[in-house]
Amino acid sequence: MVRGNKVRDIDLSIRFKHGNQTIFLFVDAMATFGQIQVELLGILEERYPDGILTSTIPPRRTNLPTDASQIKFAVLKNKVDPTEGWDPLDFELDDHPVDKGFEDNMMVAFAIVMDDTDDAHFEVEFPSYEEDELEDAGE
Repeated sequence: MVRGNKVRDIDLSIRFKHGNQTIFLFVDAMATFGQIQVELLGILEERYPDGILTSTIPPRRTNLPTDASQIKFAVLKNKVDPTEGWDPLDFELDDHPVDKGFEDNMMVAFAIVMDDTDDAHFEVEFPSYEEDELEDAGE
């Protein structure tokens, strides 16, 4: 992964999303998905040691995995309409993000799958205009 003062023009800014959480990372375009999973898990462990809060109704906490390979990714079905949902990303640990069509400033959902029998559920919340209007009204 790329650290603050080492960002290069070829690095990709990726917004990893889960619930209403966004983890913004600069990713080396030639990093492997295995390396990205390890970096993302490290950040999650640092920021959310008790598990990441998924802000669906009712709010619930998702435990962090013990193995980075339990983090799965998905990309938007339609880049201009996030309401259409997510397509799970099929990748090998040594694949590179550019090989899977990753672009700068891209949104990527992530889910945590605790065992091989679980399906990944990509839960991402986007603010709506209704929520903005309620906040503006002081409710």
